[in-house]
Amino acid sequence: MKLTIAVDVHYVADERAVAAGIAFSDWRSDRIERTETAEIRHVLPYRPGDFYERELPCLLAVLERFQSVIGTVIVDGYVTIGADQADGLGAHLYRALGGAVPVIGVAKNHFAGTPEESEVYRGKSARPLFVTSRGIALEDTKRLIRDMHGDHRLPTLLAAVDRACRKALAGQR
Repeated sequence: MKLTIAVDVHYVADERAVAAGIAFSDWRSDRIERTETAEIRHVLPYRPGDFYERELPCLLAVLERFQSVIGTVIVDGYVTIGADQADGLGAHLYRALGGAVPVIGVAKNHFAGTPEESEVYRGKSARPLFVTSRGIALEDTKRLIRDMHGDHRLPTLLAAVDRACRKALAGQR
């Protein structure tokens, strides 16, 4: 069975990272099928405009642990950036996965020029999430994110992957 994998990365002192992934089968549920983490000992330094170079190897390391069950991936960030839809982290991931796995980006912060049609409001929040995608239509993506479990701006399972990352990171110190 193919699962949706939500992924996130946290960094330690600019030299190490921990990536986490949670797998789920039901977009409307809070049930996690599986959680995986990966420690990445040597990460590239942050370079403005080339963030994907630092983050992409971390995401691929944790996704490798899910291999044949990956149906869709959700990243914390953008797939496409700005009005011209330049490649963001998610677009680079989409290509790294051979264009065979849809990638959805859910960003919490507005990037200059982000089209209004990427906004998704959840719960009672007056602040939108910014949703972009490759391999799946934007309207379908927005519906999936809007319908995810949870009453808050950030869906339950996206908050859970962030917690899994932080927990794994705390265990590494």
